[in-house]
Amino acid sequence: VQLQAFGGGLVQAGGSLRLSCAASGRTFRNYNMGWFRQAPGKEREFVSGISKSGGGSTYLADSVKGRFTISRDNAKNTVYLQMNSLKPEDTAVYYCGATQAITSVFMSTYYQATRYDYWGQGTQVTVSR
Repeated sequence: VQLQAFGGGLVQAGGSLRLSCAASGRTFRNYNMGWFRQAPGKEREFVSGISKSGGGSTYLADSVKGRFTISRDNAKNTVYLQMNSLKPEDTAVYYCGATQAITSVFMSTYYQATRYDYWGQGTQVTVSR
């Protein structure tokens, strides 16, 4: 599956952005999905994950709980990350990933970047003070 992330940009602290990750090539609904981010000099870190079905389980890193929401539209082959109340520390390149892991495995491994089989190219999010 090919993934393309977009929607990043420059925003002031307290603002909002919605990231999108469009999938093509294989059946999107067969993949559990995740968003990760990587700031300069830091490792890639988990942000959010969502299981295969549209109304399935969602997961959020503690640092973004209450501010970010993940969702997916299997009819549009797209996963979204709505980011509200953005902070300067949210500045990073955001990547979407897809994993073929079965959902029972995904439930305990969603935060591990090494578990994802496909990655998009990343989209830059910059939050100014």
